Amino acid sequence: MKWATWGSGSAKLLAVLSTAAMMFAAPPVAAKNDVGCSERSGVLGVSRVLEVDTTTGPRFGNMQYKDIDFLKPGEVVLTFDDGPLRPKTTSVLNALEAHCTKATFFMVGRMALVDPSMVKEIDRRGHTVATHSWSHKMQGRLSKKRAEKEFELGVSAVSLALGKPVAPFFRFPYLSDPRTMQAHLKQRAHGNFSIDIDSLDFRTRSGTTMVNRVLRGLKSQGKGILLFHDIQRSTASGVRKLLDELARRGYKVVHLVPKHPATTLKKYDDMALKEAARRKKVASSRPLASRSIVWPVSNADYYPAAQPLKIYPRGLFRGPLPERSGLVRSKAEESLRGSHHNVVPDAAKPEKPEAPALKPSKKTARASKKKRVSTQKAVKGPPAPAQQPDALKGPYEADWVNEAFKN
Repeated sequence: MKWATWGSGSAKLLAVLSTAAMMFAAPPVAAKNDVGCSERSGVLGVSRVLEVDTTTGPRFGNMQYKDIDFLKPGEVVLTFDDGPLRPKTTSVLNALEAHCTKATFFMVGRMALVDPSMVKEIDRRGHTVATHSWSHKMQGRLSKKRAEKEFELGVSAVSLALGKPVAPFFRFPYLSDPRTMQAHLKQRAHGNFSIDIDSLDFRTRSGTTMVNRVLRGLKSQGKGILLFHDIQRSTASGVRKLLDELARRGYKVVHLVPKHPATTLKKYDDMALKEAARRKKVASSRPLASRSIVWPVSNADYYPAAQPLKIYPRGLFRGPLPERSGLVRSKAEESLRGSHHNVVPDAAKPEKPEAPALKPSKKTARASKKKRVSTQKAVKGPPAPAQQPDALKGPYEADWVNEAFKN
């Protein structure tokens, strides 16, 4: 009897101890996050929240478009493409939350359907959910019909995964933006978001390399829309260090939100439902994919109220256009560019007396003709295209598929 009583008390004691252990077993980062953003020091936060009206199909990002320049010096917009991919996207989310800042996630439709709970988690933490096509195909290589399907099915799929309409913000995969699809985006009242500074995180697995590359771009341009990929190891491991450095250097984060939600088309909604049902079996076979992420969300009162983005088209007297972002000029190109700007107009050049024309001898003429004929025979096929600068080269579709689905 005494033994039974002791056992009963022991069970109660163990229950109390296990409850206490659960209370104090929270990770230290989460405990730090319980402190309000207003009480933290050295964090980025959000300086401005801009409400974007996309009814006219505006284009953003000076790497490709010079239409709109809405950022002040020292301001950045954080954007992440190609996800979600749970292990790496979670690291990115935790880094953003630790700095009380917000970003825009341009999601691939088929990635969103594989892990809809991750899509909802990104939205729950206050970030903007946008689209990046259905399967990340380079739209410049597709027919108009297939390109429209890539866009529309991506919007329907991400909206289905989120459980509500997404932001009408779109970024072309590989920044390949055919005119027909630009017109389609405008017709569908979607904003077209390019970039200013490319992290090129797909070229390296080193977080430090990625951080240094972004900081060099910001030092050169002073502001811009930053491009990362939340499926890349370098971004997952280096984004926290980058945010620390941005805060230390005094950069400000601007968060973009939509004025109106995106609309979907029933035809593609039905396709997305069928794809979701087919992929549900794949997701159910991976139990980790259905686990929720417990992380307290920062107090909404800390962030500034959204202000309408006033778009002023660039005029004749609004200052010089910025340089093409992300395009790294070689020393040879810089010297050529400098020599071009230093060319003396023809009117200012001193006139030189014309030398009398000398008639070539018959022997010289025959030798020149023979040389031209031999040169033409040696050339086979069309001339090789000029090699592009490294900064213009992007990942191929096979590279993206291998990276996204290798885990």
